[in-house]
Amino acid sequence: MRKLTGLLLMGGFVLYLVSLVPGLFNATTPTALDSVGAAIIEDSRTTSGSANVVTAIVVQYRGLDTLGEVTVLFVSALGVAILASGFRDDVFRSMFADDDGGFILQYGGRLLMPFIVLVGVYIVAHGHLSPGGGFPGGVLIATAVFILILTGQSARMPHRLLSILEGAAGLGFIGLGALGFLGSELSFLTNTLPKGEYLTLLSAGFIPFIYAMVGIKVASELTTVVSVLTEAPGHESGKEEGRS
Repeated sequence: MRKLTGLLLMGGFVLYLVSLVPGLFNATTPTALDSVGAAIIEDSRTTSGSANVVTAIVVQYRGLDTLGEVTVLFVSALGVAILASGFRDDVFRSMFADDDGGFILQYGGRLLMPFIVLVGVYIVAHGHLSPGGGFPGGVLIATAVFILILTGQSARMPHRLLSILEGAAGLGFIGLGALGFLGSELSFLTNTLPKGEYLTLLSAGFIPFIYAMVGIKVASELTTVVSVLTEAPGHESGKEEGRS
């Protein structure tokens, strides 16, 4: 059954690639294929106010797709937590059973944690000015927690707070997109906020705020997944029994 499923998936992927081939030879001019991209690049500064065109595309031109990606991440994190909850005590917790990561690793992790979080926040806040944004910045913020766990330190997360942050970030994304209905275009995810001064931190309208919501959501979801896999009731008592 697994082989059949794999063959069907591979066959579907090959069929998808084959279907793209005719379109590559139907362009009447050499620039016909990149005309949409050229128009976006030319219009990006006026429409979005973002110096990073990639950010403008991700958040504004294909904002619905980005909202879908955030939803997929949430469903994936939920699925991992549910599937792993039945065997995490035997598999995942055993990987982190040794709480003595050594003086250098433990204190080095504590020393690096605030700097990693700071860099992650910087990447999120400057996503409309330079490469970065909510997804890589959120992952980097969550990495600070991973380091604490990997060095064998106890890092019990406030799951209730993480759940609140995750839900609030998702609602914030949708709320910022709904502001588009207040503008003249009456369209979801229309950038109706003031664009500000170009190439400054407070520019690009709602794009920095949406990236902030994405960063919070990604960081909270990934942190929740790792903490769920590595901590469980009786974790500390199990360690004490191992020492004795």
